Amino acid sequence: MPAPNIEIGEYLYCIIRSSAPLTFQSRSIGGQDAQVHALVYKDLAAVVSSSPIVEYDSTRRNMLAHTTVLEEVMNTHTILPVRFGIVAPDAEAVVEQMLKRRYDELEQLMHKMDGCVELGLKAFWYEEVVYREIVEASPAIRQLRDSLVGKSPEETYYQRIKLGELVESAMKRKREEDAHYILEKIEPLVLETRNNMVITERMVLNAAFLVRKEHETEVDQVVQELDQEMGKRMMFKYVGSAPPYNFVNIVVRWDS
Repeated sequence: MPAPNIEIGEYLYCIIRSSAPLTFQSRSIGGQDAQVHALVYKDLAAVVSSSPIVEYDSTRRNMLAHTTVLEEVMNTHTILPVRFGIVAPDAEAVVEQMLKRRYDELEQLMHKMDGCVELGLKAFWYEEVVYREIVEASPAIRQLRDSLVGKSPEETYYQRIKLGELVESAMKRKREEDAHYILEKIEPLVLETRNNMVITERMVLNAAFLVRKEHETEVDQVVQELDQEMGKRMMFKYVGSAPPYNFVNIVVRWDS
């Protein structure tokens, strides 16, 4: 139980389409044992649970609790996920400031997301394979690399810098080519694509796709075919049927 002097509010998980005050089985965030339930306005509802008005750390336990609720709700509803850690002052604020005040905006988003899921795809090169491809395709890189054999790093300092620049430039071009090829195969099947930041040298693609549920198996098949075709050059990490985090950005500010 929270300490008596801590104010209690409502933790937000997501928005759904419902005119009934539903309840859910998942355990609420923060180990409060509060019932996860829906607060309703017209045909929209916010899935919430009672919570101390605190700033939640993004620990594995808290993130898992948040995600588990979303996964349960997704089984039966289209959801608009609310970002982790949002606590409303009370149930009235959720209904009046969120559902009622922003009803038209949320309705439009819900209409856009109805029948859709998010799929995620990351692709990573096997560095040795791609480096070999780059060297084989570039006489300039090959010649410069070979000229350094048997020479000390000190006497070839600037040549090594030049070699690194040539390889980096070639890898950038190859990354763009490979990413374009992958997206060309998938994008005819999806409604929208988010290209997120590529965060390592090995990473070729970091994309999220908004897909109608009836096309999900077709995207699965294309990813399998890409893996069979390109699996010796790169590794694919594919995540299916996730909440549409990359396509819904609900910013929440409560009146003071």
